[in-house]
Amino acid sequence: MKLIVSAALCGFVALAACGGDGTNPFTDDTVTGTDPAIPVNPVDPADPVIPDDGFDIGTGGVPPQVDGLPSAPNRSVVRYEELNENGGGRAEEFTYIEDGDRFSVDNLAFDGDEPYSRETDQFLASLGPNNSYAVYEAEQVVPDFLDFDSIDQIVPYRAIVGISNATVDGPPTVDGTATSVPRTSFAIVRTGGYFDYGFGGFVYQRAGGVVMPTTGQARFDGDYAGMRIYNGRAGLDYVEGRMSIELDFDDPTDAVAGVKGRIFDRLAFNSNGVPITSTGQHEITPVGVLALPDISFILNGDQGNVSADGELNGGLISSYLDATGNEVDYEGGTYYAILAGDTITPDGGEIVGIVVLESADPRFDGVTVQETGGFILVRDED
Repeated sequence: MKLIVSAALCGFVALAACGGDGTNPFTDDTVTGTDPAIPVNPVDPADPVIPDDGFDIGTGGVPPQVDGLPSAPNRSVVRYEELNENGGGRAEEFTYIEDGDRFSVDNLAFDGDEPYSRETDQFLASLGPNNSYAVYEAEQVVPDFLDFDSIDQIVPYRAIVGISNATVDGPPTVDGTATSVPRTSFAIVRTGGYFDYGFGGFVYQRAGGVVMPTTGQARFDGDYAGMRIYNGRAGLDYVEGRMSIELDFDDPTDAVAGVKGRIFDRLAFNSNGVPITSTGQHEITPVGVLALPDISFILNGDQGNVSADGELNGGLISSYLDATGNEVDYEGGTYYAILAGDTITPDGGEIVGIVVLESADPRFDGVTVQETGGFILVRDED
């Protein structure tokens, strides 16, 4: 795929705990055993994962537009952005490096030779109303390995990383030492250095299994944070807000659960931290002003939106009022998420996931925007 490079773009809050042993929370679920056709379950090698095709919200599988192995309620789940025509899915080998608080990703040309470092601007070092997620930036210049001439990189490349404070038992080390790993985590890598959406990717995952109720309803709340990139202009902006997801385990009758949710109180600002004007959901939004209305989940009234393996998948939509008072369909997209932990105990479990939205940018003619955000939501969050 060919993308057009832009020639023009040349208080610190600690990241959530990564487990007492510093284990990298981002794992690869493509390891194969003695039979290369049967991948090994990364949590329990004695319990092989048999791949299948397609995704059915009732029986499981791999949701569309993401990659990974089929799972089960007692297994870990790792999901990557599927390779797509917009440049997504190119990022590989996501790794959090606790030493120095850095983040590494592979397969992206001209994003530096060293791991991404924590954003130096205190205001931008963390995102989310509660500073829940960390921001990392790639090198802007790399020396020629022979004569040390400066080589400008494609900038800005940024990563947003979310890591759960809850941990589960991880695989033992070679010498048998017990380890712990974060129960959930996500990472998003995007760039604003192209006039198209540019190359990047995301990963989200659950370590260990899930215990889900068979009746009743549950609500999960937390921070949302993401990046906005453009087709038709260069640039990268940040967005943050609040998010809630509610599940009905009683209905639809023949489904695992119905899902409704929303992303609200979104605020956007550019990569220098300068706010971008926005308006609320029901306010008149004239041409040339960025709208950031509430995002609503689309409920599947027949099959629900939750698989037996604890994966959530469904559509997203938003609208706003234009200058004449007419409601305008604005953003559309998809959410991908995973339930983790024991949801029927006082711990309550959690939900990790990714949101991908697209819309026309009302500030510019012929420009579209892609917003990719991540979230980790828990029970009883104020």
